[in-house]
Amino acid sequence: MNFIIAETQKAILELYKEEVAESVINIQDTRKEFEGQATIVVFPITKISKKSPEQTASEIGAYLVANVEDITKFNVVKGFLNLSIAESYFLNQFNKEILATDFGVYPSNGKKVMVEYSSPNTNKPLHLGHVRNNLLGYSVSELLKAYGYDVVKVNLVNDRGIHICKSMLAWQKWGNDETPESTGLKGDHLVGKYYVIFDKEYKKEIEALKAEGQTEDEAKKNAPLIKEAQNMLQNWEAGDVDVISLWTKMNGWVYDGFAVTYKNLGVDFDKYYYESNTYLLGKGTVEEGLASGVFFKKDDGSVWIDLTADGLDQKLVLRADGTSVYITQDLGTAEMKHDDFDMDESIYVVGNEQDYHFKVLFLILEKLGKSWAKGLYHLSYGMVDLPNGKMKSREGTVVDADELIESMITTAREKTEELGKTNDFTEEEKEELYKNIGLGALKYFLLKVEPKKRLLFNPAESIDFQGNTGPFIQYTHARIKSLLSKADYQFAPNSEQFSGISEVELEIILLLAKYPSEIAIAAKADSPASLANYIYELAKLFNKFYHEVPPIVKTEAGDEKQFRLNLSKKTADVLNAGMLILGITSPERM
Repeated sequence: MNFIIAETQKAILELYKEEVAESVINIQDTRKEFEGQATIVVFPITKISKKSPEQTASEIGAYLVANVEDITKFNVVKGFLNLSIAESYFLNQFNKEILATDFGVYPSNGKKVMVEYSSPNTNKPLHLGHVRNNLLGYSVSELLKAYGYDVVKVNLVNDRGIHICKSMLAWQKWGNDETPESTGLKGDHLVGKYYVIFDKEYKKEIEALKAEGQTEDEAKKNAPLIKEAQNMLQNWEAGDVDVISLWTKMNGWVYDGFAVTYKNLGVDFDKYYYESNTYLLGKGTVEEGLASGVFFKKDDGSVWIDLTADGLDQKLVLRADGTSVYITQDLGTAEMKHDDFDMDESIYVVGNEQDYHFKVLFLILEKLGKSWAKGLYHLSYGMVDLPNGKMKSREGTVVDADELIESMITTAREKTEELGKTNDFTEEEKEELYKNIGLGALKYFLLKVEPKKRLLFNPAESIDFQGNTGPFIQYTHARIKSLLSKADYQFAPNSEQFSGISEVELEIILLLAKYPSEIAIAAKADSPASLANYIYELAKLFNKFYHEVPPIVKTEAGDEKQFRLNLSKKTADVLNAGMLILGITSPERM
């Protein structure tokens, strides 16, 4: 209803002899308790009219009704001008815009954006926290694609460091040459098993040393296991052939395991970066910063940056012995990624425990004069809690991603079979349906919440076929597909003469019309949550329509039936397209 802005500008010029910018005209949806579809907030205009909000609204309303064919009535509530729009306008919008094949499709905006997500460690399988990260990163990528960006999805794998050596050392000591093939375990699960074993044995050594009189800190440093792991890391960095061979073999197991999990989650990547290839990057950047005076060197030879004037701390960027710290690597990797892809923007999908780190990283890059640093953004997200508490990787008490996926599919199977609506499905069709419902429930539950918010994941609640859930939306889509099939639907344009749409049909048209702007809103916020909730509102509204109007299939063929079938088909299309952006498949039958 952008035409209202232009017409209101004309009204102000005619009534008050002053031109105003579009930004002055604030239009909202009319609240349901008042008559109308569009509401102008009049308060800013009173500065021009020099009249009360009520009088200003009345004068503008009278002008619009008298001069704009598509505005039929108005009413004033304090400083709000509620406008009633002609039914013909909405039918025309539905026919010409909403039913168009390119509705909701944005052309290329010529910009490239990188989305980095997942970033797993190769010492353990993916868990529930990783699931939120992967689903968020994938969905944001699809959202930005839908908004016209050229998107590059990347995964920076943390495949080196002391934590990796812990798993390697434990397997070397207690593994008895176990392999994924000999145990039947996925490779990432096998390696994760030895990470847990290392921690248990390490704790035993710590307790033994404490019993001999050492403090906890002393015992942690002096335990033989941790010293062996540190020695293994040094040998890895020195290129020891045996250590590198073991590292390659065990990482290979993990990558094979990750590939299965990624496939089951329905996420993918265009490019993998590996910390083993990037951990030495950034030293050149440090030298560059020293030469320009951005960094300074302390007496012990360590290199720092002073960010106290920016409200932060002094930050170490290179140790006294010349070795990198984490941010050194990130400085170099950021530059390498930009050189590789020359993107306009780069989004890091990382948990909120790293908020400070990214604030420092981006600020340093700006101070180094990197013109592309302004396009860096940390998409910070909250932790995922469970009804029974937090997760701890070292103790083996995490919610494993593979087990979670399997559990969701099992629950979907049980819930669906309770409804008894899959009797005519083949076994293969049933299994595909259960997978779609289970994963749809998981994805929707995690994505409908704003990323920054911490959330409590409740599997039972997520898979309910009623309420704000993935299965409810999937079921609505399947219901529409069934209706269209029974009606032997064939597309035909709505008759230009057709009129008499019901209130709920008008509500659906209004909500469908918002789909392109909902994509824009969600993309600009790098948050699928608003889109997810929009899709739910559309599904809920269609179910209201389904129960309020006479059965479409039984309606006599004609303009009214064709209109309702077209309305149903477009609703299904938008539900399907929106859910695909969330990474969710909408079944044809349920």
